[in-house]
Amino acid sequence: MSASLPLAVSLPLLGALATTLAPRRARTLGLIAALASSAVVAWLVVAVWTQGALRVDLGGWSAPLGIGLEAGGANTLLLAMTALVALAISVHAGDYFRDRIQLGHFWPLWLLLWAALNALLLAADLFNIYVGLELLGLAGAALAALGGSRAALSASLRYLLVGLLGSMTYLLGVALIYTAYGQLDLGLLATQLTAGAAEATALALLTLGLAFKAALFPLHFWLPPTHANAPAPVSAALSALVGKVAAWLILLLWLGPFATVTAPAGATLLGLLGACGVVWGSWRALRAERLKLLAAHSTVAQIGYLFIFVPLLQGLAPGSERTTLIGALLLMALTHGFAKAAFFLAAGQVQQHAGHDRISDLGGTAQRLPATTFTLGLAGVALIGLPPSGSFIGKWLLLEAAIAQGQWWWIAPLLAGTLLAAAYVFRVLARAFNLEPTPQRFVNQGRAELPGLVLAVIAVVGLGLAAGGLWGLLEAVEVER
Repeated sequence: MSASLPLAVSLPLLGALATTLAPRRARTLGLIAALASSAVVAWLVVAVWTQGALRVDLGGWSAPLGIGLEAGGANTLLLAMTALVALAISVHAGDYFRDRIQLGHFWPLWLLLWAALNALLLAADLFNIYVGLELLGLAGAALAALGGSRAALSASLRYLLVGLLGSMTYLLGVALIYTAYGQLDLGLLATQLTAGAAEATALALLTLGLAFKAALFPLHFWLPPTHANAPAPVSAALSALVGKVAAWLILLLWLGPFATVTAPAGATLLGLLGACGVVWGSWRALRAERLKLLAAHSTVAQIGYLFIFVPLLQGLAPGSERTTLIGALLLMALTHGFAKAAFFLAAGQVQQHAGHDRISDLGGTAQRLPATTFTLGLAGVALIGLPPSGSFIGKWLLLEAAIAQGQWWWIAPLLAGTLLAAAYVFRVLARAFNLEPTPQRFVNQGRAELPGLVLAVIAVVGLGLAAGGLWGLLEAVEVER
């Protein structure tokens, strides 16, 4: 069973190599690699479910010298979400990219990105997280440039520079920890770290570097143009997976090995930044003129929700209350991942068929693309947090925790974000169901509506109505891996 951990990273890498060597068969080889990688993650989920947490030290070298991979409850759930979203994106990309050269460029970069995501979620030490971040940033920037337009290239370059800045900042924090402790394994650091100036500075640098990657407010300036101008499958990956993994790493460090270093003031600051992101991102989404730009601003808001959990979790001792709140956080992260990927894939369908994604000119979309419109509606239900979606359960538990702990001020951004999300989702649906003629005519360019629809159904039904079966594992989650 432990062999599934290195395979989860190596199979996408091998797929990237195969699609590079045989670009004419990139689609077939890429889909094979995607299916194999998803099957390995399914194997890993079953292993963790039945046996508990797993760890592999590559080459037989144990910590602090070797490279370790670990799978626990939390990161296994995120791995499963990554695999399902990535598989849907892989299927959708075959229809989306019609240019053979562009498709040949997409597959190696996409599989490299997938390998980086798996490596980050399984990494057991700070330096290997840095390696994963570098691979993630380089592959993500190259994928964002596949749009080919001047705006896409400019946004991609900005994303690359911001990613490098974030990686270098993170690496400075790694250097401080290694200088002070001589090792970087997360498990060992959890037992050795003490509160001090060096540790606090290192945590600040690590958090700042990851905050660039996660697009935490106000470091989100690169995200809207990058996501809005990238091809739809790339936007779906960047929004649903890349930002989510970076945000999870921040939460992992704060609630795991650096728990003794954190202070209530720092946790409150993260929560305030998250709350500002919720309100600002939702407001900008409401004012957006393009569908993909709306989805991009919405991502800033959805990432912000995750950081509101930090001040509520910071003072909680290990126990049922803490693990339930962590479960709510994960449920919101999973729901947003599926819903936002579905929303971007549907937006890409609209753009391809109508020749644009202007919200004011979406009239007739519901009649011409009913499945795509239904996908937008289902994803919108999850983004708003309406029942029976998983985000409704997560928000409800977040509100309960805020009231129970007397931190009532977090209720305001939660309610504001929910109302604004309802406003921008219903704005899109109102235009889609408008029967007035639009300046653009829909053209038949083939359809690939099923992957996005499946993801939207998972976000609302799979993580909502069927959350009971999943909740047993969520409540058993511990952040320390």
